Amino acid sequence: MQWDSHLGRRLKLRELYILLEVIQAKGIGRAAERLNMSQPAVSNAIADLERAIGVRLLDRSRQGVEPTPYGSALIKRGVAVFDELRQGIQDIEFLADPTAGELRIGSAEGMAAGPVLAVINRISRRHPRIVFHIVTGDEERLLHELIERNIELAVTRLTGLVTGKHLNAEILFDEPLVVAAGSRNPWTRRRRIQLAELVNEPWTLFPPDTTGGAVLTDTFRAFGLEPPRATVFTVSLNLRKALLATGRFLAVLPSAALTQPGGSSLKALRVDLTNTRRPTGIITLKNRTLSPLAQLFIERMRAAAKPLAMGH
Repeated sequence: MQWDSHLGRRLKLRELYILLEVIQAKGIGRAAERLNMSQPAVSNAIADLERAIGVRLLDRSRQGVEPTPYGSALIKRGVAVFDELRQGIQDIEFLADPTAGELRIGSAEGMAAGPVLAVINRISRRHPRIVFHIVTGDEERLLHELIERNIELAVTRLTGLVTGKHLNAEILFDEPLVVAAGSRNPWTRRRRIQLAELVNEPWTLFPPDTTGGAVLTDTFRAFGLEPPRATVFTVSLNLRKALLATGRFLAVLPSAALTQPGGSSLKALRVDLTNTRRPTGIITLKNRTLSPLAQLFIERMRAAAKPLAMGH
């Protein structure tokens, strides 16, 4: 296919956008409703696009439509095209008025309520019309959101999942894990504790099939122990904190979780977990141009991380 002499003059962004809508809606009728177009107009746009490229892009059946391998290949690039165009418009808006704009961030829950919250607070005080969209989750979910371009950057612990040529990872600081308990828990009065002494206590843990669960399993096995039997499995940091506050439960948490709002009722037990330090940092896509607002956030995040890096 000759782009300059043929395809470049015939391929239209509007038709590519219609194709995206049809595939997302899984039907021409539903896509037509979303686009406020007639079904024949949508069908004609797809047909024009197929003629321009010279291959069939959709398989049609009574159940709806599915992209052919050619359609999937085009859509994969098309999503990036429209994301860059949308980002370009937002960049222009931000440059024209730096007090406004939108930024989509992914963050581990512990980081979101700590350093990320602090940076957002500083930026929003100076630029009160900036809107932040925060997605929280474990590293696996955040990487998925990043690759799908639903977020522009992720702030999380960096593990072996961050591999491949399509990702950038910048380390901000190394953060240790701690065994945490509520301030009323009797273990908080002990000066020295071996991890093995705590195995039979009530615990709240990450589910074993999550990234957090895998990290916790590695933590205990590094001390020659199997993970304790959990009373409550949950990925919710707020629920784990509430359980700890009862004075009965124990949990393994990132150390930053104890310095966040609401963390004053929690204490780190005097258990040596020095081998649990893991890098925490920022992940971005290599083939995605960062917006000025994302660059501003990263600069502020680096500044906020310096005391944490020195403290750890």
